[in-house]
Amino acid sequence: MPKISERGELMPPSPIRKLTPFANAAKASGMTVYHLNIGQPDIETPQAVLDAVKHTDLKILAYSPSEGFQSYREALAQYYHRNNIRVTPEEIIITTGGSEAISFAMLSCLNPGDEIIIPEPFYANYNGFARVAGIKVVPIKSFIEDGFALPKIEDFELSITPKTKAIMICNPNNPTGYLYSKEELQTLRDLCLKHDLFLFSDEAYREFCYDGVKHTSVMSLEGLEKHAILLDTISKRYSACGARIGALVTHNKEVLETALKFAQARLSPPTLAQILGEAACKLPEDYFENVLEEYKNRRNLLVRRLQAMPNVICPNPKGAFYIIAKLPVKSSEDFCKWLLTSFSHNNATLMMAPASGFYSSPELGKSEVRLAYVLNEDSINAAMDCLEEALKVYRD
Repeated sequence: MPKISERGELMPPSPIRKLTPFANAAKASGMTVYHLNIGQPDIETPQAVLDAVKHTDLKILAYSPSEGFQSYREALAQYYHRNNIRVTPEEIIITTGGSEAISFAMLSCLNPGDEIIIPEPFYANYNGFARVAGIKVVPIKSFIEDGFALPKIEDFELSITPKTKAIMICNPNNPTGYLYSKEELQTLRDLCLKHDLFLFSDEAYREFCYDGVKHTSVMSLEGLEKHAILLDTISKRYSACGARIGALVTHNKEVLETALKFAQARLSPPTLAQILGEAACKLPEDYFENVLEEYKNRRNLLVRRLQAMPNVICPNPKGAFYIIAKLPVKSSEDFCKWLLTSFSHNNATLMMAPASGFYSSPELGKSEVRLAYVLNEDSINAAMDCLEEALKVYRD
């Protein structure tokens, strides 16, 4: 029997979706399952952007340019300008979701065997994309006790080798919700300039910053014009995860020319999604005010409920819509599976993502879970009722 590839064997399963068969079975039995495992918001996609697709008068659904439609890139450049990110349409390549932007960046800037430093826990698919590209992820641990703040710069220095080519961050962070300050980003800038490294910044959650704290993009830092690569997507900010439209943005012309070759190889980003994205760029500037207030209220509720549970550790994140909590269990993966297979409260249970899958180091995160506060407050309360009761009866 032919063997699958080593690459396939090494590809890590998704900690977000791996327990889905158990959730499906629970729902098939008539149980309500509150999905806090995945960043799929229940906030409605703006009607204006859906209407833009519905009312298109296209006669042929043709290929778009490999770099994306000029009109969409112009609208996106204006959106970035409003967010203090000064770029031109020519410095933007439209991608099929933020995932493709990440892959293009890795493939364009690193060779097989090169190393990329990422603070952990990190978005699990970074590991997967790196595996596909033959890149080694070098993790640097952040700690729940300080809210997963940027690790000490000395830890980065100790991890840099001749094979190190890039540092990658997600800001605000998935899975921790941590929002890196301008001072922390400036420290990373100085390190990248000192060692001539790329700085990749996944800014999918730019709009979701709370308590009056402002987001700083790596594209706004002086001196990083040849080093900074912004990775973006409309999935989260417009509640349009299924559109699968993202962007790679940089001032570095050589990176743009290289990424375009990968973009040409996959032909083009989706036409209808670009029409949707262009309409989204033209939404009123106050669109995010109500959305942000809703997420802040959900965060406050979830944090309050978690912090009230005995022996649960839960920081109060400043951004995105995720929380990592440490539970009084030995294996969060076993616990999360048990919730779906052997527990119910009021004929309901919840699904969370075991946090060990967000660490590259296999011994870390075993008692932690990631929760996404993407459901309404009634559902979050009901889910926390389930979790609270489950922790009272669960035995490792």
